[in-house]
Amino acid sequence: MEIVGLGYHFEDLPVGRKFSTIGRTITEGDILNYVNCTGLTEVMFTDLEFLKEGSAIKGRVGPAMLAYAMCEGLLVQATMQHTALAFLHMELDIHNPVFAGDTVHVEVEVTEARISRSNPSRGLVRSRNEVKKHDGTPVLTYTPLRMVKCRGAAK
Repeated sequence: MEIVGLGYHFEDLPVGRKFSTIGRTITEGDILNYVNCTGLTEVMFTDLEFLKEGSAIKGRVGPAMLAYAMCEGLLVQATMQHTALAFLHMELDIHNPVFAGDTVHVEVEVTEARISRSNPSRGLVRSRNEVKKHDGTPVLTYTPLRMVKCRGAAK
């Protein structure tokens, strides 16, 4: 029986391919869970009075890496099930903060795709991933290099 929801194979990701994920709203609970789980209990993320009185940033702000992690989750759900093998490298630039109530999504463009020299059943795919808020405001840009199964590769 066919399985739906499987990820992209190397052959599905030619240079120039573009796609977008669905959105995900960042909640106050997401921020608190993330900072407590990771130990990022900086007052910027935990003290609303500090944000009102002592910070240039106003409102329930979240760590940029929370937005990154959520967007990686959106990509895993939509593009990597059963086909992703490894996350090898990335560069990351942060542009704007995220706040509770912001909805983020990822816009992806494949910028590099080549067969692995050491194993021709695997491909290396680099993309430019732009995380944006619902109003188009850029949040962060990153360029992951991933190892991906080729179609027909052994399970």
